[in-house]
Amino acid sequence: MQNTSLAIKTWQDFNIDIPYQASGHIRTLCPDCSSGRQKSKEKCLSVSVADGLFFCHHCGFKGGLDNNKKEIDIIEYFKLPKQEIKTNLPGNVITWFEKRGISEKTLFNSKIGFGENKDIQFPYYKGGKIVNIKHRSNPKKFWQEKDAEKCLYRFDEISELMANFLIITEGEVDCLSFLEAGYTAVTSIPDGAPSATAKEFHTKFDFLTSADEVLKRYSKIILAVDNDIPGKLLEKELSRRIGIERCYRVEYPEGCKDPNDVLVRHGKVDLKSVINNAKPFPVEGLFSAMDFTTEVESLYELGVNRGLSTGWYELDNYYTVKPNEVTIITGIPGSGKSNWIDNLAINMVAKHDWRFLFFSPENWPVERHLQGLLEKTLKKPFAQNGKNIERMEKIDAIETLEVLSKYLFFVYPKEGYLTVDEILEKAKIAIFRYGINGIVIDPWNEVDHNFDKMTEAQYLSKCLSKIRQFAKRNSVHIWVVAHPKNLLKDKNGEYKPPTMYEISGGAHWRNKADNGLCLHREDYNVDETTIYIQKIRFKEVGRLGEIKLLYSRDVGNYI
Repeated sequence: MQNTSLAIKTWQDFNIDIPYQASGHIRTLCPDCSSGRQKSKEKCLSVSVADGLFFCHHCGFKGGLDNNKKEIDIIEYFKLPKQEIKTNLPGNVITWFEKRGISEKTLFNSKIGFGENKDIQFPYYKGGKIVNIKHRSNPKKFWQEKDAEKCLYRFDEISELMANFLIITEGEVDCLSFLEAGYTAVTSIPDGAPSATAKEFHTKFDFLTSADEVLKRYSKIILAVDNDIPGKLLEKELSRRIGIERCYRVEYPEGCKDPNDVLVRHGKVDLKSVINNAKPFPVEGLFSAMDFTTEVESLYELGVNRGLSTGWYELDNYYTVKPNEVTIITGIPGSGKSNWIDNLAINMVAKHDWRFLFFSPENWPVERHLQGLLEKTLKKPFAQNGKNIERMEKIDAIETLEVLSKYLFFVYPKEGYLTVDEILEKAKIAIFRYGINGIVIDPWNEVDHNFDKMTEAQYLSKCLSKIRQFAKRNSVHIWVVAHPKNLLKDKNGEYKPPTMYEISGGAHWRNKADNGLCLHREDYNVDETTIYIQKIRFKEVGRLGEIKLLYSRDVGNYI
């Protein structure tokens, strides 16, 4: 690919605040008008991070980063959906809703419209303006406004209500069903339930970014999604992002798939009973077997599968990756632990669309870490290394960095180090905003440890329990890289592969871990690494053994 001229300005040049790792279309404060407005916190500036364009819907402030781009109509680019829709519904549409238990009054109060294409229109209001319209036509066909902002349905209403709980549904008709039953703190997600194999699964939850402050208003959130496999996957993803400790789930009467089914077949009273009988998710403590009925049914339908592939066929015979688990990685200095975990992350991004959060102080600054991750992705050196090997093109590096920015995130404090609690707090935010699947703590000795009055073993037991509980509660996989305290030699004077018992802190490393790996290089003159699989808790994940991988010095990856 040929080099092209890059943007000559930055967001800072325009005093536009872009959140770290933001991508796609976002809303933020306008540097020209927000500070002087009565609604000073309203995010009225639309920004396309990818295209480097911005437009304020309040004062008209607009522009772009790249002066070399062809002139485009920025106002047209960021054009909001039309602000007036026809709410004078024809009789057949009113009848269609009435058959679903939804009255004309509820339709009027919800400003449901009808379009020229004979489509039912569900307007999405935010900040008093329509930012999106969901269209539904007959037969069952859905579409939305092009490049519209994704947010929760009834965003303005639920942002102002003072209610004990919020109900989240899978679709607008289900939301209207609860409004019909008398509830007001009700919303719906914009895209419905994605299938497990949906492309860009994580982007289906981008609406949560703007919902952060709204959801904080509610200490209890009831997930009233469809009673099918996509609905249960949606329920699982929403609960882990919002926080399972705040979420409740519902059960419908037999034969009912969703809230509207309940309203049509059984009426408002039974629909209210669904909400009144909502149960919290099992988090911790003592539960009966029936509390896990949903999980057992899903397990029966989907089966007990092996973990996800690591990207190395030989290794998959011994070790795979599953959410809810913790893997400990050890090895003597220089054995390639950090390179390997970075390579694994790139493999998981490519093969499974996973998103990662790194706490990797030994790789700081982050731009240095990204250099290695780019090499592993493009399989070319970042810098000219004097060898007859083609380095990556600058434009390839920039374009790949833009792609990776959707998958890789970093905990990078400006000063000092972080405790385990602080790292997990940052991780919780990243799970909500970005849908993180994997967390890397590399290495353990760079975490800020305070034993207080505990012994190291007591402190370690407490920390590893926290990490395990976090992984299970939030359905993520956590890798912890820990150096051995004692380096033992064999009879030939060569360093032996350390076990998990030889990590500083003792046996808790092995006892608390779900999986344990040791990376070891017997001969540093040979580019070969042995991975010893020292612990596997569950047989569907793998088994004990060892495999060898070749290491490429030029790009830092394993083959």
